[in-house]
Amino acid sequence: MTIDIIDLSDPQYSDLNPVQLAMVRAAQAKKDALTAQAESEKEELLYITLKNGFAHSSVRAREESAIDAQLEKDIEVIRSDLMYQLAYEALGTEGNEKGPYRYPENPNYNLGYSQRFLVVRSYYMEISPADVRLEAYRMDTLARTYLGEFYQTLYDLLASYC
Repeated sequence: MTIDIIDLSDPQYSDLNPVQLAMVRAAQAKKDALTAQAESEKEELLYITLKNGFAHSSVRAREESAIDAQLEKDIEVIRSDLMYQLAYEALGTEGNEKGPYRYPENPNYNLGYSQRFLVVRSYYMEISPADVRLEAYRMDTLARTYLGEFYQTLYDLLASYC
């Protein structure tokens, strides 16, 4: 698979962790699928215009330009989403003087509340069974202050698995 969704040098690719590399591959697969679909649409357009005798008209050129413009918009959405995902994933590898950020040992207070919600949810979703997970969360006093108003939302979510 040729990866051209984002421009990274070889050392930058080698610095990606497995999760980040999977994100890049998934985004590249989406881009490749969109590109193939756009090429298919342009090919179908060519056949239709050939069949009707106006293959060299400006109508076909205009429609192909519209298809290309939409493709570029869609690729840019995928690219920006990938960049956001990579940046978010990289937050977990940063840290402070206490070491790398990891909930609950060293929570990252630089995150917004919605991002904190995701971090705490991921932490608790690794615990099974569901009733043990909910009880552990209920006993977590750090989560109450760390999540603020999102505490109850996560409690309700975890309770829904019981």
